[in-house]
Amino acid sequence: MARATNHTRQVSLERALQLFWKKGFHNTSLKDLEKALDMRPGSIYATFGSKGALFEEALEYYGHLGLVALEQTLHAHASPLAGLAAYMRRLGSISDQDLPSRACMLVKSVLELSEREQSGWRKAEELLAGMEEYFIARFIAAQEAGEIESGRDPIRLGRRLQAEIMGLRAFAQRDVSSAAVHDLAEDMALSLEALRITH
Repeated sequence: MARATNHTRQVSLERALQLFWKKGFHNTSLKDLEKALDMRPGSIYATFGSKGALFEEALEYYGHLGLVALEQTLHAHASPLAGLAAYMRRLGSISDQDLPSRACMLVKSVLELSEREQSGWRKAEELLAGMEEYFIARFIAAQEAGEIESGRDPIRLGRRLQAEIMGLRAFAQRDVSSAAVHDLAEDMALSLEALRITH
């Protein structure tokens, strides 16, 4: 059986991402994938190799989409700190979006996967570590631009920001109002802006 074209493969990957993000790895059956991707088992294995390999590729794609969205926001602002604050405000609208889950797929995967799925767990952890490094780099850039004090620890700031984002998205997954999520995101954005040195 011929492998899927690049376009068809991309569509299948996007559908798999939506399914895994909503249901998780364990709760997504091969039957679920067959239906969502409109593919027979043989075609799924020929295209992606295995359910685990498809899941890891979906994680990679999810991480890519998240990084693209982050970079678009950061590049639209003149300074690293302003860009990070704007990103937090943007996350405040997560409850207003039609998503499979408001919680981060990477965090959900780290919490779900056990020793039996070490490869998937490592992939999710690797992508989370990459995001942490990205945030740290933004705080280093903010220091170099003279926005925040040189004595502040950019590693600690980057990790705190990632933890706050994880918490905000988990909070948004609850039965809470959109306004409550917006308010929390605004508070987090203001705390970032408060790091700026005033002259």
